[in-house]
Formats: sequence, C-alpha cells, structure tokens
Amino acid sequence: MAEELPLGNPALLTELIQYSMPFGKYKDRLLTELPISYLEWFAQKGFPPGKLGMLLQTLYEIRLNGLDYLLDTLRKQQR
Repeated sequence: MAEELPLGNPALLTELIQYSMPFGKYKDRLLTELPISYLEWFAQKGFPPGKLGMLLQTLYEIRLNGLDYLLDTLRKQQR
C-alpha cells in the first residue's frame, strides 16, 4: 500500500499570494511578484526569521520545483 503524502496547509498558500514584502528593493510588492534571483539570494544568505522567512522559503521551493501553477490557480479562484 502506498504511503499517504501530507496535504500541506492551503491557508499558507493563500497567505503567500496576499503577503507583501515589508522592506528592501521590492518593498510593498507581493511576494509572488519577487524575481527568482531575489529568492536565490535569500537561499544563499539566509531567509529572515519568522513568518516572512517561512513564506519566502516556501515560495522559493515552489519556484524551484516548478509548482507556480498552484499559486496561479489559487489567484484565479480568489478573483
């Protein structure tokens, strides 16, 4: 029997498409609008602590694994 995979947290994805960058070059832009190069920089230097760091790291993993369509689908559903 195949092992069941965890479903994750859909609320996290919803928050990810609504959260704005609070500082830096991309201040006030939605996290999902950040370029991959910026996320790669954080991956090398270290993600900020707390909620922002967790959201940025999640977005980085989504982009790295080609799962952007998950966020696109969620955005369309929220309109």
